[in-house]
Amino acid sequence: MGQFIDRRLNGKNKSTVNRQRFLRRYKNQIKESVADAVNRRSIMDTENGEDISIPHKDIKEPTFHQGQGGKRERIHPGNDQFVKGDKMERPKGGGSGGGSGEGDASPDGEGQDEFVFQISKDEYLDLLFEDLELPNLEKNQINKIIEWKTTRAGYKTAGIPSNIAIVRSLQQSLARRTAMTAGKKRLLSELETELDRIEKQEPAQPLEETRIKQEIAELRKRISSVPFIDSFDLRFKNFDRRPVPSSQAVMFCLMDVSGSMDQATKDIAKRFYVLLYMFLTRTYENVEVVFIRHHTQAKEVDEHEFFYSQETGGTIVSSALKLMDTIVKERFPQGEWNIYAAQASDGDNWADDSPKCKELMQDSLLPACQYFSYIEITKRSHQTLWHEYEKLIETSNNFAMKNIRSVDDIFPVFRELFKKETA
Repeated sequence: MGQFIDRRLNGKNKSTVNRQRFLRRYKNQIKESVADAVNRRSIMDTENGEDISIPHKDIKEPTFHQGQGGKRERIHPGNDQFVKGDKMERPKGGGSGGGSGEGDASPDGEGQDEFVFQISKDEYLDLLFEDLELPNLEKNQINKIIEWKTTRAGYKTAGIPSNIAIVRSLQQSLARRTAMTAGKKRLLSELETELDRIEKQEPAQPLEETRIKQEIAELRKRISSVPFIDSFDLRFKNFDRRPVPSSQAVMFCLMDVSGSMDQATKDIAKRFYVLLYMFLTRTYENVEVVFIRHHTQAKEVDEHEFFYSQETGGTIVSSALKLMDTIVKERFPQGEWNIYAAQASDGDNWADDSPKCKELMQDSLLPACQYFSYIEITKRSHQTLWHEYEKLIETSNNFAMKNIRSVDDIFPVFRELFKKETA
């Protein structure tokens, strides 16, 4: 059995293998920190990683030690105030350490801060969108969406120790040793045959015999100096992200920008759509995204205008649904596209318009959609639009509705709407 020792120096980021092992071991704590970080970050901050904190108690290694046991008495020098049997009052102040602070002290008077480390942008997004997918995705026409799958892609000469290909490395070693020693071994065999002939020849030729023996010893030394394994022989498994053709899909983002949507409510809606947009672009390639803003009138806009435009007005929700229905019929045939929609509103709508929204959803949009999600952003009681949409839950299995009350609810609601069915 061969033994490989990797003597290459680690980079400034330390061992990649150890880092991946650490991320796997404390995955639950890291995912909780990532979920909390979503609420703190700017809605457009996607270019940076994140500082992750893990409580020291979660990374403390278990230890075994002998307990003192039994009843013990100790004599402490310098005591001139107490005698055996006296009772001492508990120290006053915050916690149990006798200080003036409000925190709790550790039992032994010592402690450590939480462990903080930095994860990269890719690690952050991978953890953020793990176990998420577009529900009910069907392969209607395989030509546009590309999902990425990590597959084996041969071998390479550089890599991390965990990816070393032992069999291929030994094959390279054998080929190198054969190429470097084949000629020497052939010459060695000829010299040994010649030496055997001279030793049997009469009269003896000691000078020639000595010369051949020296050449044989030199050849054997050169053959034995060829190393069994060399850094040139090492081969590592290569992994590549290859595109996997899948079905094409379009996501409609419908956002209410009416006057009843104050700035805080709009900010929550934008945060939700940023998460959705990041998820789509991270997980799939070439997914069509249609942005629709509406007040009394609906308008298809680009990404920049969707997030930054200041236009506002009254509220007619059906205008956005009608525009979506028109775009679907004109540009996205139902038999060729997987159609998704995410609608965000505070629920404030004209009373006579909410039944129209329910009819549009029931008759036109839900039959054409793979999945339609409605997010109502409000802290008060639900209004007519929510109550009308509730009637669709019983008859439609491709419709979901959730309520977001604060920023802390954004990511949990998002994960619940787009979690994998097998997760």
